[in-house]
Amino acid sequence: MIIKLAPQDIRRYNWYIWKTVISCFLLFVLLLVATFFGAFGPLPGFRAIENPKSNQASEVLAADKTVLGTYYVQNRSSVNYSQLSPNVVNALIATEDTRFYEHSGIDFQRLPSLIFFNLIGSKQGGSTITQQLAKNLFSNGGSHNPFVRFTQKLKEWIISIELERRYTKQEIVTMYLNTVDFGAYNTFGIKSAARTYFSVSPDKLTPDQAALLVGMLKGTGYYSPIRHPDRALARRNTILELMDKQGFLSGGQVEELKQKPIGINFSPNTHNDGPAPYFRAVLKQEIQKIFKDQNIVQSDGTQYDLDRDGLKIYTTIDATMQNYAEEAQQEYMGTLQAQFDAQWRGVNRAKNIKNYKLLLDQGMFRSDRYKQLHEEGKSDDEIRQNFDTPDSLELFTWHGDIDTLMKPIDSMVYSKMMLRNSMMSMDPTTGYVKAWVGGTNFEHFKYDQVKLGTRQVGSTAKPFTYAVAIENGFSPCQEVDNVPITITGYGTPWQPKQSSSDYLQGSITLRKALGYSQNYVAAYVMNEVKPIPVMELIKKMGITSDVPPYPSICLGTFNASVFDMTGAYSVFANHGTWTEPTYILRIEDRNGNVIYTHTPKVVQAMDAQTAYVMTYMLKGVIEDGTGSRLRGRYKMTNPIGGKTGTTQENSDGWFMGITPQLVTGVWTGCEDRDIHFRSTRMGEGANSALPIFAGFMRRVYDNPSLGIKRNVDFDAPKSGVNIVMDCNAYKQQQQGTGDVDKKLGF
Repeated sequence: MIIKLAPQDIRRYNWYIWKTVISCFLLFVLLLVATFFGAFGPLPGFRAIENPKSNQASEVLAADKTVLGTYYVQNRSSVNYSQLSPNVVNALIATEDTRFYEHSGIDFQRLPSLIFFNLIGSKQGGSTITQQLAKNLFSNGGSHNPFVRFTQKLKEWIISIELERRYTKQEIVTMYLNTVDFGAYNTFGIKSAARTYFSVSPDKLTPDQAALLVGMLKGTGYYSPIRHPDRALARRNTILELMDKQGFLSGGQVEELKQKPIGINFSPNTHNDGPAPYFRAVLKQEIQKIFKDQNIVQSDGTQYDLDRDGLKIYTTIDATMQNYAEEAQQEYMGTLQAQFDAQWRGVNRAKNIKNYKLLLDQGMFRSDRYKQLHEEGKSDDEIRQNFDTPDSLELFTWHGDIDTLMKPIDSMVYSKMMLRNSMMSMDPTTGYVKAWVGGTNFEHFKYDQVKLGTRQVGSTAKPFTYAVAIENGFSPCQEVDNVPITITGYGTPWQPKQSSSDYLQGSITLRKALGYSQNYVAAYVMNEVKPIPVMELIKKMGITSDVPPYPSICLGTFNASVFDMTGAYSVFANHGTWTEPTYILRIEDRNGNVIYTHTPKVVQAMDAQTAYVMTYMLKGVIEDGTGSRLRGRYKMTNPIGGKTGTTQENSDGWFMGITPQLVTGVWTGCEDRDIHFRSTRMGEGANSALPIFAGFMRRVYDNPSLGIKRNVDFDAPKSGVNIVMDCNAYKQQQQGTGDVDKKLGF
C-alpha cells in the first residue's frame, strides 16, 4: 500500500532532515571550536607544530659519515626528502592517500563515501597521510574508548590543517615516513626499515621493496615478511597493482615485479650489533658525562636524551680500519683460545688456579641469575642448588654461539676460561682514534677493556724508564753488565728476576737490552734515573691510573688501560708531543646545530730528540728482539717499532706497535688474573698479542686508500740529533775519549 504524503508533510519532513543535518553540522563545528580551545585536552602549541618531536635514535657516525650504530628507545633515524626513493613516496600515496597533493589535510571529497561505507558495516580508513602524521606525532596512538578516540580525531583534524599550513607536501610525506612503525626489532622510520629488511639506504629501495615496506604498515605483525612471507608477498603485489592504477608503474613493470621473490636481506639492529659495540657503549657514557659536566641542555632547559633526541655524534673512527681490527681479532683469537684450552686440558683447576673457589663465588654473586633469584626471595643455599642444576644455556664460542644443557656453575667456569682481548689504534699526530675493539663479544662480555679496564702493563713500561735515561744523556749504544742488581732506599730492598730462557749474558747495549726485554738492565737504568722522574714522565704521557714512584715501575708493576698506553706510545711517534686520544669530533642536535665540539689537550711530554732516539730503540725490538716474529713470521720489514709485555705468571700479554702514522696497543688475558697461560712460550705478548697487531697492519697496508704507507720512516727532529745511534761510531768515540784520558793521565 502506497501512502501519499501531502505537500505540507513533505516540507515538514524535509525541514526535520535539514534541522538534523544543520544541528549535526553546528554540533560538529561547536566540538571543533571546543577542541581548538582545549576542552578535550591541550593541543600542541605553535612551537611544537613548527618543531614536531618524536623519539628519534641518535646516530654514531664514523669518519666517513657511515653509521656505526644508534642509541634508541625506538630504533628511528630520520632522512630528508632527497634521501627517499621516489618508489617509497609513490607506494605510500597509491596506498594511503591518492589525493594527497590535492587536499589540505582533510579529504572532504572522500568523507561522504567513507561515512556511507562505515554505516553499512564496511570499515574504511579515512585518514589522510597528514592526519596519520598528526596521530603519530601528537596523539600517542588511538584510544579504544570510542568517545576518547572521537576527540582524538577532532584534534588530529585541527593539527592536520596546521601541519599543512606550515609544511610543504614533501616535508609532510618525509615526516610521516620518519615516524611510522615497521615492527620487528623496534624498527621505526623508513631509514631503519630499509636497513633492517633490505640492508640498503632508503634512496636505493626498488619498487617491489618499497611496496613491501609500505604494505607492512597495514599490520606489521600480520604482514611481517619474516614471520608471514606469503602474506607479505601477496600484500606487496597488491601495492604494486595500486601503484600501476595511479600511473606510477606500467602494466609490464608490475607483472615483472610481481614475479620477483620477496628478497629479504634481514639484518636486525640491536645495541649489540654493528661495528665497534664496545666503543659505542663507552662513547654513550662519555657523552652523558660531558653533557652533565658542561651543562649542555636543550633550549627549553631540559637535558638531552641520547635515546630519544636524534643527535648526530661525529667520531674519528675509521669504519674500514675498525672492520680490519675486528677481523684481525677474530682471525687469531680462536687459534689462541685452542692453545689455551690445550694447556688446561686434564688439569685439575681447583688445585692449579689460585683462589679458584673465591673466583667462582664472586662470579656467582655478580651474575644476573644470582640477582634475579635473590630478588625472588631464594636463600643462598637454594641459589647454589640452582647453579648446580643443569639448564638450557647459550654459550659463546669462536665458531658461533651454541645452545647446550649445562650447569650454570659450569658455564661460569667456561666463561672465566675464555680469553679476552682488546686493541686500539690511533693517529699519533692528531690523536684521532681509528679503531677500538673493547672485547671479544659484546653480547656475552660487555666490559670494555680499552678504556674502562686496567691491567698490569709488564715490560711495555720499560721504554718510559729508558726515555728518562736518554733525556739525561744516556746513549742507546751504552753498554751495561747484564747482572742482578739490588735497589735500596725505597723500603724493602728490591731485586728483580730475569727468566733464564731469555737471559743475555755479558755486557749489552741499552738498545739490545730493551729489544730483548732484559730486567736486570732495566733495573740498572731505573737505579740511575730514580723512580720519581720516571713516574712524572709516565703521567705527562697520559697515564691516568695510579703509578707509585717505586723502582718496580720500570718492569710495569702498575696497571693502565689500553687507551692510556696507546696514547703514551704515540708520544714516541709524534716528536715527544702527547696529543690526547680523541674519538669525539662534534655533536649536533636533530636540526643540525652543533652543541659540542671537542678540542684535544696537547702536552710536550719529552724532547723531540729523545722521542726520535726511542723510535730507534723500539725498532730494535722488531729487528732483533722479542718482537722479531713480526719480521720473520709476518714479513713486515718496513719501519715499525714496538714492545712486547708479559706480566707475572703470564696473566697479561701486551704488544704496543708504533709506525709514523699509526700507534696500536693490544692486550690479551682472562677476566681474572689468577687464570692464565701455564707457560710463557704461549702466554707472552709476542704470542698472545703481537699476531693481532700483525693481522691488523697487514690489512691496513694492503689498502692504499687508507693512506698508511709501508716505507715511511720516523722523522728526525728539525734541530738535529746529538746522541750517537751508530754503535760502531759510539765505540770509536768512547775509545777515543779513553785514549785522550790516558794521555792526560786520568
